[in-house]
Amino acid sequence: MFGSAHDHPSGDERFGVLDAIMKRASYRQDILIEVLREAQQLFGWLEHDVLHYVARNLKLPPSRVYGVATFYHLFTLKPHGTHTCVICMGTACYVKGSKRTLAAAQELTGIRVGEMTSDGQLSLLSARCVGACGIAPVVIYDGMTAGHQTVESALGHLRGWIGHGSR
Repeated sequence: MFGSAHDHPSGDERFGVLDAIMKRASYRQDILIEVLREAQQLFGWLEHDVLHYVARNLKLPPSRVYGVATFYHLFTLKPHGTHTCVICMGTACYVKGSKRTLAAAQELTGIRVGEMTSDGQLSLLSARCVGACGIAPVVIYDGMTAGHQTVESALGHLRGWIGHGSR
């Protein structure tokens, strides 16, 4: 087990921040989500080495850490673009048109869900449900939830980020 950031092969000081969080909580396994949240803030995304580092230090199977990281939509295993657009595909949003919004966003940007534009400006994501069914359909732009989104409102927002009017 690595004891500090200096013991991590990369020597990356961000691992020291994770160590401090885990040590403060006596390496309890129930702080996994908090540690992953902090790791994502520090690194920008949850890369393979970070997940293994957390698993080793909390004495958890890597599969459990990976399972938590992939279950919650707020975690990402890939670097994101400057901007992120998350389209909710939960039942209420889907029934109210999120499938059309997602298809139009993919067509406009030329990328699929989980990808980033070649200029690094936009990552397009989807979520199973964001828990805002009362304002469906929902799109989350850079962490800000927007309800009652239409294809037109979503594409208007995305056009401002990708720098062109239409495709």
